[in-house]
Formats: sequence, structure tokens, C-alpha cells
Amino acid sequence: MKELLHKLKENRYFLWFIFFFAYAHSVQLRSLARDKINLYTFTPEAAVASWISACVLFLIIRKVMQWRGNSTVFSFGEALRVFGLSVLVYFLVMHAFGLLIALAFDTVERNFNRSTLFNYSFHLVTDALIYGSFYLAYDYYRKNRKYREEIARYDHALADSRINQLKNQLNPHFLFNNLNVLDQLIEEDKHRASDFLNEFADIYRYVLQATDSRLTSVKAELDFTEKYFGLIRHKYGNAYRLKTELAENTEGQMVPLALQLLVENAVRHNLGTEARPVEITIRLGEKISVTNPVIRKRNTGAVSGRALANLREQYRLLCGEEPEVIATENTFTVILPRII
Repeated sequence: MKELLHKLKENRYFLWFIFFFAYAHSVQLRSLARDKINLYTFTPEAAVASWISACVLFLIIRKVMQWRGNSTVFSFGEALRVFGLSVLVYFLVMHAFGLLIALAFDTVERNFNRSTLFNYSFHLVTDALIYGSFYLAYDYYRKNRKYREEIARYDHALADSRINQLKNQLNPHFLFNNLNVLDQLIEEDKHRASDFLNEFADIYRYVLQATDSRLTSVKAELDFTEKYFGLIRHKYGNAYRLKTELAENTEGQMVPLALQLLVENAVRHNLGTEARPVEITIRLGEKISVTNPVIRKRNTGAVSGRALANLREQYRLLCGEEPEVIATENTFTVILPRII
């Protein structure tokens, strides 16, 4: 009983549509048959009877589908086979039901003569064609919607898996780079190394949290990047500078560690000195841009572009829009979408 009530609730809009269609159809037939409109034209008993017989047809189609395997993929040939068999069973069931009623009220001769039987059979077949078509269309719609939801869930799970894979590539990269800096500072200045370690521990908490998050706020990412740049200053002093140009609106979200990656790339691939520092500029407007001058280091080897490729893939999976790269002879700019 509970399952039946659940099915009725789940498909209530379709069942209401069938009832209103049956009611409109009965009103039309009565007005045409009597060539006038009166109170009888709008009484609902014919619509209720048509609705009940339509529900019987729907149950038969459902049972035939289950017997045939209830395929989740629409096939026109299979739909025709199901429809034909269902109409035949419906035709026999309704005639059997009508015969039982006729026997009970002793009206067999009146209800089962040639003319009446032909008209009733024609009525059954036309109703089966109309309401059966409605049901098959509705069933196809439901299956198609379920299929699309399953595809969406699969794509979402796949995207989550891919994003986590990408983040897991960045996490050890960030850790090893900064451990190398720490190792160098220990040899040069133990007090600076201690300060670096304390700051690094605070910053790494954000990295661990970011690994579990698909997105982070623009403000949180900017605050983290400024703290991260403090680690860079431990190693390079004023050879690299960070400048932020903020818009009034700092709302929105972005990929975690995106700004840090771009700042790290700027430091890694460009030579900064106290006399000629590399100034990295972060601008927050409608989009978010990171710009640095191009002062190539010697003997750095080929640029792999792995970090940028990683960033592009994350943005593509999350919002369908990739970062824009503008490289000139003197400057290098990456423009990131602001995810609202």
C-alpha cells in the first residue's frame, strides 16, 4: 500500500494531466453528440471512467515492460512491441471486465450485440492509442531524465576524482619546495629558519584544508598568498615584491592555491635582485589577474608548464572556463575567472 501511495505521489502531475484531458475529451464528445451544451455536458463521471481505464492500461504497460526487461535505453522497435502487446492485453481485460458486469446485471444481449461490441472495441482501441502514447512518452521522459541525472552524477564524481588527483600533485610539490628553502635557511641562519618553520606550519594548514575543498573565497586565497609571500621573503629578501590592486568587490570564489601557484611560478622562472626586483602584481577586477615582468634566469632548463596545465584543468572542470595566458616579450600575465 505504501509503495502504491508513493507511486501515485511521484506521478501525480501526470495523472492529473490524464484526468483533465479525459474530462476535456468527454465534454467535447458530449457537446458534439447532443449539439448543445447543458449541465450534463460538464458532469465528470465519463472522465472518471476514462481515467480509471487509462490507469488500468498504464498498469498493463508497466507489467509488460517489466516482463520484457524494462530497458533503460529507448528503442523504437521495443516500444512498438510493448505497445502492441499492452493494447491487446488491455483490449481482452476490458472486454472480460465488461462481460462480467453484463452477466451480473443480465445485460449481455444489450451490451454484446454486434453494433455495440464494435463501437466499444473501437472506443477501447482509440483510448489505448491515445493514453498509451501519453504513457510511453511520459515513461521515456522519466527514463531520459533519470539517465541524464546518472550521467551528471557520474561526471560530477569523475570531476571530483580528477580535481583531487590534481590537488594531490600540488600538495607534495608545495611541501618539498618549502622544505628545500628551510634546509637552506638552517645552514645560513638558524633563527630565520625557526621563524620560517613557524610561519610555514600555519600556512600549511590552509594547504591541507584546500586539498579537501573544490573552491575557496577570493579573499581567503588572497590572504593566504600574502602570507605565503612572507616565506619567499625569508629566502630572497626584497628581490621579489608583491603588489595587490583590489577592487571594491572582493566577493566570489576561485580554485584554491591558484594565486600561490602563479606567484611561485613568477619567482621560480624570473631572476630578481635587490637592485632590480621582480614585482608581481595581483589585480582583482571582474576577473583576477597575476602579472610579472619577464627576467629569465639562466640555466633553469625547459619550462614544463605543468602548474598552468593543472590550473587550466581544474577551472575547466569546475566552471567550464579556462584561465587566459598573455605572454609578451616583457611581461607574463595569467587571468583567472572569478567564480560566482
